[in-house]
Amino acid sequence: MAFYSITTKQKVPITLEEAWEFFSSPKNLATITPDHLGFKITSTDVREKMYPGQIITYTVKPVLGIPLPWMTEITHVADKEYFVDEQRFGPYALWHHKHFFRKIEGGVECIDKVDYKLPLGFLGSIAHSLFVKKQLKGIFNYRHKKLEELFGVWKD
Repeated sequence: MAFYSITTKQKVPITLEEAWEFFSSPKNLATITPDHLGFKITSTDVREKMYPGQIITYTVKPVLGIPLPWMTEITHVADKEYFVDEQRFGPYALWHHKHFFRKIEGGVECIDKVDYKLPLGFLGSIAHSLFVKKQLKGIFNYRHKKLEELFGVWKD
């Protein structure tokens, strides 16, 4: 049984308050998701700010443009520190995504840690090797570039 993990870090030249304002709104998720994934929120009651227990439904097209339903729950929220979303229904056997925000000199460090498992046993492991791992890295690379477009490039 294979479990996987991906962690990304990005420094963004904005305040902690600005970062939290942006990332804690489910409505901004589409902005930082590549267009080719066809991400669309299908929940009818999406509030401006997430809260523990919030259920968000959407469709995504991760393979061959086929739309798949996905449901996540926001399980934990600590204001201006972190939040966690977990898949309740969707393409993964397990999806646990932690988002951390830390004030640093000149901005904010954003850390994403995703622990996940694919369905279908060894076929899922093969799919991971062939395209899932690469696709997830591509999504986070897209987010990195999109955040630079929106908020500016971090200068060391």
